[in-house]
Amino acid sequence: MKLIDALKIAASGPGDGAPATRIALICSFTPLHLETFLKAHLQLRRPDTHIELSTGQFGDLQGNLQRAKSTKADGAALVVEWSDLDLRLGLRESGSWSPSNHADMVESASFRLRLLEEELAQLAESCPVAIALPTLPFPPASHTSNIEISDFELSLRSRLADFAVNCASIAQIRVLNSQQLHHVSPLASRLDLRSELNNGHPYQTDHCDHLANLLTQLLFPAAPKKGIITDLDDTLWSGILGEVGVDGISWGMDDHSGVHALYQRLLAALSESGVFVGVASKNDSELVETAIGRDDLLIPRDELCPIEAHWNPKSTSVQRILDRWNVGSDSVVFVDDSPMELAEVNGVYPDIECLQFTKDDPNAVNNLLCRLRDLFGKSQLQKEDRLRVASMRSAARLHEASEAGTESHEDFLSKSQPVLNIHFQPRQDDSRAIELINKTNQFNLNGIRRSEAEWQRSLGSRDAFVMSASYEDKFGPLGTITVMTGEILSDRLKVITWVMSCRAFARRIEHQMLRVAFDHFAVSEIEFAYEPTSRNLPLRDFLISFNETLEEDGGPLRLEKGDFDASSPALYHTVNLIASEENPSCQ
Repeated sequence: MKLIDALKIAASGPGDGAPATRIALICSFTPLHLETFLKAHLQLRRPDTHIELSTGQFGDLQGNLQRAKSTKADGAALVVEWSDLDLRLGLRESGSWSPSNHADMVESASFRLRLLEEELAQLAESCPVAIALPTLPFPPASHTSNIEISDFELSLRSRLADFAVNCASIAQIRVLNSQQLHHVSPLASRLDLRSELNNGHPYQTDHCDHLANLLTQLLFPAAPKKGIITDLDDTLWSGILGEVGVDGISWGMDDHSGVHALYQRLLAALSESGVFVGVASKNDSELVETAIGRDDLLIPRDELCPIEAHWNPKSTSVQRILDRWNVGSDSVVFVDDSPMELAEVNGVYPDIECLQFTKDDPNAVNNLLCRLRDLFGKSQLQKEDRLRVASMRSAARLHEASEAGTESHEDFLSKSQPVLNIHFQPRQDDSRAIELINKTNQFNLNGIRRSEAEWQRSLGSRDAFVMSASYEDKFGPLGTITVMTGEILSDRLKVITWVMSCRAFARRIEHQMLRVAFDHFAVSEIEFAYEPTSRNLPLRDFLISFNETLEEDGGPLRLEKGDFDASSPALYHTVNLIASEENPSCQ
């Protein structure tokens, strides 16, 4: 992005009445162009809001951080440079670089970093924080030549690494990967010494653009994809299964097919992180079952589900997999070695990201792996992520039993030993609730998304209530799968947000949530802030099952307890009500 373009974007924004996104830029230098580029990238990321960017005082990083804690920011971007560790490392200072001062400078840096860590932990309780560690070249302050790193510099970098590890372990703090910054902004193209000496702004224009873009992505990351559908021949393994047989396919260094081993390793890691991995292959199904049963496959057979192996179009396989996963096509990636197959699937599902596996170009495969890591990356793994694949297999059993007709749906539910643990007022550091709200589409009351700061502030309202529920049955746990929030009014409950994971469909969890809400809050009516979206038809159908007068154009829907009781089906859950420490009355 050019500076003139950034100025135009930063000056643009939605009309009057639009909400604001408040971001604190915390640094000790004059932000100048970095401020402009950050505001522009934030505006592109949050086009429906006004960007309000606050900065601090020159040379006072600690004070700027403390002041940011007192604001109601939706996010904060902290940029640390070498002078913030010790002023003598700054290029505008006159402090001595004498080797006799090195030990003192390391001790000073350790002390300042400890203070920063304490302040950041407190700031992260109210909003997400993105941190950029020193991006500028280390000053020529060591006693060694430039080709040899000194123990002095290594000691400082060691302290920084410890600081980064501690910060990254705190919920809502995200540390910028310096390797990614090196990729887009070479080290030699960052420092503008003239600008630093004249006005205290140390960066070249292009570096401001790249740094601002990455900080914006850290603060407001794209929603991760949910599933990957992969081809087999010359993708998951090297060779055409129908031609070379089960023993002829390979994925190892000895067979010069190591890129396939790398791909399998990444798929296994993604699966363990909660990503669905399905297979779409034009192949003989029995032969495929034998091949994926090989003991040396690097992704466990059970992690591949479902497997569509037949001679129909790949788009048909994709449709069946999407139905089984119960996710939208925009949440899925399709990987195949054939450009023709990719084009066929993309023609039917333009929202699917289609990526080619080019086995004869290892560098292209490496780029593919990095792209997949970006598409599925998460700041933190929840226990629900590790449960997701197992719960999908559990849902598949329910689906298969229903299709086979071996057991009625009612019998299946009654024998599944379902347990619903309903929590009131979840902890502020529990990020699963906001993750559900911002990821869920089909069972979503109105599609409203919330920033982490908005979510944190809503928990403090005196009349607010929050219900979340975790589920398990004899097939295993699903973790936290539904969240309901709203207000307790004098005569009724007003539900403002209600979402439920698609993994929880067909278990009547939504019915049990309403029953508990009616009984626990002792109300005779619940009002829903329902608004139709392009994706929330399942929730609309659920509400209409109690009240057929719901208008097509949305608006509040009020459900009487008598109507609910008359229409609610049999519920078989064992329900446990769990109060929070902050709200022990919710027993």
